[in-house]
Amino acid sequence: MKQSILLDGPKFQITIKRLCQQLIENHGDFSNAALIGIQPRGTYLANRIAKELKEMVGRDIDTGILDITFFRDDFRMKGGSPLLANSTHIDFIVEGKNVIFVDDVLWTGRTIRSAMDAIQAFGRSETIELLVLVDRRFSRQIPIQPDYIGIQVDSIDSQKVIVSWEEVDNEDSIELITEKK
Repeated sequence: MKQSILLDGPKFQITIKRLCQQLIENHGDFSNAALIGIQPRGTYLANRIAKELKEMVGRDIDTGILDITFFRDDFRMKGGSPLLANSTHIDFIVEGKNVIFVDDVLWTGRTIRSAMDAIQAFGRSETIELLVLVDRRFSRQIPIQPDYIGIQVDSIDSQKVIVSWEEVDNEDSIELITEKK
């Protein structure tokens, strides 16, 4: 197995700050915008972004977390064991807001399609944008593209992109892992 570090340490935090600056350019004070972290690992990025934006714009940003388990098109194919859903927590009105989905890695686009289905239960947003820390280009199965990108990675299907978070993994890093044959 070959591991390549794509991003870690101070560059990881700089990337998050850059994403926040881009969000501020498009959403100003966030009076009509909300961040929605996609469970499970998009929630860490959404919380980091919300914390950073609060310092930059001087106010709390509407932030929620969305579970997409039962909206996935493959949820019945998970090996026969019962699915364990994550939690959804959205304590604000989505109707008419500019929603920014936040996820760690964009790969096939299926997760985002599921999130678009799931968010409809909370109202009709004005717009939906997508912020991802890692965009795995050239691997889409559904025509979805991010609006805000931390880094882009050209990878093949047999490779894995692993995002580690200080909160649960004791470090902030992004690795590209290639299985040797």
